[in-house]
Amino acid sequence: MTKRMIVAALALAGIFVALYLLLYKLGAIGTLSCSVGSCETVNASRWATFLGLPVAAWGLGFYIALFSVAVVSTTARYADSPRMSGLLLAMTGIGILFSLWLTYLELFVIHAICQWCVVSAIIVSSCFLISLAEFRDSTRIESLNVETGE
Repeated sequence: MTKRMIVAALALAGIFVALYLLLYKLGAIGTLSCSVGSCETVNASRWATFLGLPVAAWGLGFYIALFSVAVVSTTARYADSPRMSGLLLAMTGIGILFSLWLTYLELFVIHAICQWCVVSAIIVSSCFLISLAEFRDSTRIESLNVETGE
């Protein structure tokens, strides 16, 4: 359950990063604080929109959903649920694939790096690795319970 709490905390950090980028994209803040890279170049590119919505909005929705599932999975009802571990792994797997695609675009298409996008990629990668460890633990415990008849 501790791993799920860590995923929830990381997802909360992701919410703040995605919200910050979305507020910039919507014009609510004038400039991005970006000490390394070219955040404004990345966020002003045509690739900063996906299916009609800013990529940051997709990120915000993803992190809110991930945070919600991670928090719910820590409740007594779901604390030992391998299905919740599987759901977290699937969600973070999708998140890391999307993040890899965006990183590819930054490096090879836009030719600019956004430090906040890198932070988000680190967050989602960490969530994925923790969810993978949680999934392995939960399936190992489940198989031990089946073997011992519990």
